[in-house]
Amino acid sequence: MTDLDDLLGRLTLVEKVSLLTGQDFWSLPAVPHIGLRSLVMSDGPVGVRGTGYTPEDPSVALPSPTALAATWDTAVAERAGRLLGQEARRKGVHVLLGPTVNMHRTPLNGRHFECYSEDPLLTGEIAAGFVAGVQAHSVGTTVKHLVGNDFETDRMTVDVRIPERALREIYLAPFERVAAAGGWGVMSAYNGVNGTPMAANGRLQDEILKREWGFDGVVVSDWRAARDTVAAALGGLDIAMPAMDNPWGPALVEAVRSGAVPEEVVDDKVRRVLRLAARTGALDGHRLPEPPPAEDGDAVAHEVAVRSFVLARNERATLPLRAADLTRVAVIGALATDARVLGGGSAQVTPRHVISPLDGLRAALPGVDVAHAVGADPRPFLPPAQGPDWAPFTFSAEGRDFGVDTATIRWLGDPPGGLPVAAISTLELRTEITPATGGDHVLAVSGFGAFHLVVGGETLYQGALHPPGTGRADLLLHPRERRFTVRLEAGVPVPVLLRQTFEPGMAHSVSTTLGHRAPGPDDDGLIAEAVELAARSDVAVVVVGTTEQVESEGFDRVSLALPGRQDELVSRVAAANPRTIVVVNAGSPVLLPWSEEAAAVLLTWFPGQEAGAALADVLLGVAEPGGRLPTTWPRREEDCPVLEVRPSGGTLAYGEDVRIGYRGWSARPLFAFGSGQGYTTWAYGEIALDGTTARVTLTNTGDRPGREVVQVYLSADRPGPVDRPERWLAGFATATAAPGETVTVTVPLPERAFQVWDDGWRTVPGDYTVTAAHALDAPRLTTTLTLP
Repeated sequence: MTDLDDLLGRLTLVEKVSLLTGQDFWSLPAVPHIGLRSLVMSDGPVGVRGTGYTPEDPSVALPSPTALAATWDTAVAERAGRLLGQEARRKGVHVLLGPTVNMHRTPLNGRHFECYSEDPLLTGEIAAGFVAGVQAHSVGTTVKHLVGNDFETDRMTVDVRIPERALREIYLAPFERVAAAGGWGVMSAYNGVNGTPMAANGRLQDEILKREWGFDGVVVSDWRAARDTVAAALGGLDIAMPAMDNPWGPALVEAVRSGAVPEEVVDDKVRRVLRLAARTGALDGHRLPEPPPAEDGDAVAHEVAVRSFVLARNERATLPLRAADLTRVAVIGALATDARVLGGGSAQVTPRHVISPLDGLRAALPGVDVAHAVGADPRPFLPPAQGPDWAPFTFSAEGRDFGVDTATIRWLGDPPGGLPVAAISTLELRTEITPATGGDHVLAVSGFGAFHLVVGGETLYQGALHPPGTGRADLLLHPRERRFTVRLEAGVPVPVLLRQTFEPGMAHSVSTTLGHRAPGPDDDGLIAEAVELAARSDVAVVVVGTTEQVESEGFDRVSLALPGRQDELVSRVAAANPRTIVVVNAGSPVLLPWSEEAAAVLLTWFPGQEAGAALADVLLGVAEPGGRLPTTWPRREEDCPVLEVRPSGGTLAYGEDVRIGYRGWSARPLFAFGSGQGYTTWAYGEIALDGTTARVTLTNTGDRPGREVVQVYLSADRPGPVDRPERWLAGFATATAAPGETVTVTVPLPERAFQVWDDGWRTVPGDYTVTAAHALDAPRLTTTLTLP
């Protein structure tokens, strides 16, 4: 085992600082003379993207983090982590940039889908399981974003004002849990907290994280969040990423030499980087432990999806369906074929395949007429050109051809083929359309940059989609679209060329899509087609949801309503067919004004690459929907305890203190925290306490095997030193049982569940009601515990 202090002593000041400063978009430099290889990082909350454009090396796409939390299963979270650790190793990645443990403070957060829950205990436990799984492969994690990045509006500059009690009990709690579990990294946020930018926030990053909690890992900045050389160096930050606009490098060397930053501060940071390198196998002399057995990516993605689906409504036992009773199934919705399997922004990856709901049901129902109608299309951008009308696509950069099988070119970091960013000024996408249907076709260009679209030798567009001076972040996170109507003859091939040009050095971030819509009915006609199909079908499965322009990193939502005319579509289909099942394909809560009109409502989040196969298994009863809500779903937007995401004067005050999520609800929500149905029934028999451990006995009283999530809540029977919510989650466990089987689960109640922050952690003595529940609003058993 190499002595890290010995290695540190062999480095010059310039070499030390180089190890704290991104050398490109995703990595730190190697130092061969001490046996240190380059440390490589990658985005990865749902899949490991890697460092650039590699269509020959696609990524497994797991369901969204909200889905993982909806499993309420730390073992499943750990398995998901093991898969992504395995993927990281395969792609040469040492550090995964995740998981995200910011809180579901408000459902308007555009990045809500990338976080776990409105409850800090559930968030922390799922995150700890995920981190353990990733790190079992000797791949580091960076739990993010420390702290207060619970919304996207003005996230680069906003100062979040968080009361100390809420900071400790709610927002820091998941980070503390992961630090205690041995996480190797933390990512600091763009925003400030209580007057200090997080990248320079010594109180939070140094005093609390490193000193109070004993965290021995690294703190890496969010990309381009470090802006002040000395303040960031003295504020607990260890690594500033990426290379562009980096305040360290020569500037930090000079700050050390001038005495503005003590060299021992730099030494501590380097020691942490070397420790991370040793843990991840990037440093000679450090043998890695045996990795866990290999995981099957498709199987893990399928398991997480099935376990996460929340059956929110199931009237007259509509589900599960019996295949033998079906002759025609109507599958309705644009998202039934263009499945929304992940959220927008840095969470995006390109999987090898995506099974749509329509494809999944058709594969599971051979011999049944599974017919599709669009009904209502919520997508503000046209989908990528695809299908039998289109010839294979050819993608080239600076005259070199690269493989591509879609009309979308996207990367963040390294360009294809090892081309340097500075060498790329032009990309071209070439193809040919031979339309089966003549008439007015609509083509579109979306993304960012300057484009030239040529169809049949005629230039349809030449120019930039964004105005001059648009910043890099806005370009990346706010793509735009231009549409063009072209009259085409059936059966006549027409060449199509889309060329994109870049300013020097800007090709590190690319997003280009050629969109297409064939002639067809107008919006009214689409709904009419869907209603007619539903009326003559045994059952109607309507897939509704959000789009990348609604749920994404970089901006917040303006409404919880489903986009487009999807609400109208559901109501009209439900009126035409009483066996209407609505599948809600959204990563976070949306309003469901028609919920009582539908026979069944299944919440599937962003379900990952196996979406359709998992959906078919759940609808047909091959698998039970195992999910429980990790966050409250509102009946009306105004009922939510917190909606404000727009700063005033550069600040946003968390005036609700600890009362976020179910802690702050006064109205009756549509679906309560922790709720969700299965395909069997459970009788809770007994709750007993052994000290601060609850033992709950329950019996599967149905006719098929099932899974129950036993949730244990605490309530204080008399006031304490500070105001407390009516009840709060203290622990949970999953139970599985065959029909008629009785099982007992054990739920430890941690000391922190009985504590409040009152100028320090204080255990509050007194009587507590301990409730074993199916959901927050569905208590089953109670007992009393007294703390002296």
